[in-house]
Amino acid sequence: MTGSFQKHATRPTVALIAITLGALALASPSSAQRLTPEEARTATFPPLIFEPPEPTQHELASGIQVFFYEDHSLPLVSVFARFRGGPSLLPRSLFAAASAVPLLLRTGGTQTLPPDSLEGRLEFYAIQTAFGGGGENASNSFNTLSKHFREALELWADIARNPGFDSAAVEIWRGRELEDVRRRDDSPGRIAIATFNELLYGDHPVGWQLDEDDLLPERLSSVVLHEVHQAIFCRENLVLGVVGDVTWQDAQTVLNEVTQDWPSCTGTQLQRPPAPDLNTPPGVYLVHRDLPQSTVILGHSSPIRLGESEEYFASRIGNAMLGGAGLSSRLMRRVRTEAGLAYGASSVWTTPMRSDGIIAAVTQTRAETTVEAIELLREVLLKIAEEDPSHIEVEAAINRIANGWVFNFQTPAQVVAREMIYLAQGLPPDWLETYLKGIQGVRPEGVRDVFQKTLRPADAVILVVGDSTLFGAELERFGPVTILGPENRNRGRNR
Repeated sequence: MTGSFQKHATRPTVALIAITLGALALASPSSAQRLTPEEARTATFPPLIFEPPEPTQHELASGIQVFFYEDHSLPLVSVFARFRGGPSLLPRSLFAAASAVPLLLRTGGTQTLPPDSLEGRLEFYAIQTAFGGGGENASNSFNTLSKHFREALELWADIARNPGFDSAAVEIWRGRELEDVRRRDDSPGRIAIATFNELLYGDHPVGWQLDEDDLLPERLSSVVLHEVHQAIFCRENLVLGVVGDVTWQDAQTVLNEVTQDWPSCTGTQLQRPPAPDLNTPPGVYLVHRDLPQSTVILGHSSPIRLGESEEYFASRIGNAMLGGAGLSSRLMRRVRTEAGLAYGASSVWTTPMRSDGIIAAVTQTRAETTVEAIELLREVLLKIAEEDPSHIEVEAAINRIANGWVFNFQTPAQVVAREMIYLAQGLPPDWLETYLKGIQGVRPEGVRDVFQKTLRPADAVILVVGDSTLFGAELERFGPVTILGPENRNRGRNR
């Protein structure tokens, strides 16, 4: 995407094959030069340079932006649509409707096609579809034979522009969500995640989850659903991606036809919420459940933001070292391998672009070892912030990310979808290259500095979901204990 909009794309499959064949040639027993074991251990090779393929970028007569990638390897075309707008940008009163609309586009029919007729049309043309949304965006896509490209695009446009919101389909969605709400407390992991988010985010979209009040029938009426649809699925919010067996000239003709009179945004205005207040008092927050295991989340806010800073890239390596790299991470080695207190332990380090994020350690352990597990989590966090990481550990984390980076570009569809996501996030056009270079440039001292800047175990919120009769009195060593019951777990809700 850097440079001219008309820059020709390089097929990712070709790049992958070249890299793979090059590696095989180096290792092949039939190579002209065979290496002894000692020579193989000491041999050096020039670095593999991977340049990610780039789609071309265009603008339709309607002003809608299109990422295009021509690929004739199969007689298929995929179209991706991404709309700015979702539950995070709308009032709480529209939370259920904003969550439902992206899915009901697919199941609720159109204004001219009831659900069964729409299903039959999709089946006739062998169109595969995907619809979803959340946060600040909604997306949908379809894949079809290239000979059906026009028919499929016209049908998709009808679905996205003219939803029917069939009442039976709406009620099916509402019933499923109600059942999910009623079963939510059956999963200690879900209880822990939802409660931790509510503790830190309070009455903010990041901490919202559907409840029975959200799912009242009047909040999912046809009028409300259409109001949300008009605010999100409109021309100014739309970015398209097209990949496959079609030329830009042919694709442009059809795209212009179906988007030339796409409606502008009306109704409720999308508004980004203010930054969340992450100043929850440190201490222990306890949700009692009569369970043989406890779920523990220990974390606090983090000032690291998504962007091109050295701190951001160091945080990605730091998270891999702390708990994001599976069995080789610090938390897994200490909590599982050495202490045997849990099957798994991991870390989460979120880095939003416009607000502070969260750094947290998570594990599940036997109820009797809850306090010991909390002490180990704190120990790992304290130690990783106090000592310089080894070059070997940092290099291993860098290689793990860098070597896996190529698999983000196995298909043209992956390339285009990622470009659309980065655009929606406000990242620079060359973010794919920038990210990889940033990761490869991380040094041990950078990881140490970002940990020292971020980690504050003494100020952590410690959430425990488990049988407090087996450990409750001992939790006070970690700070004041607040017992959360059903009446105060969902705090700060404004309707």
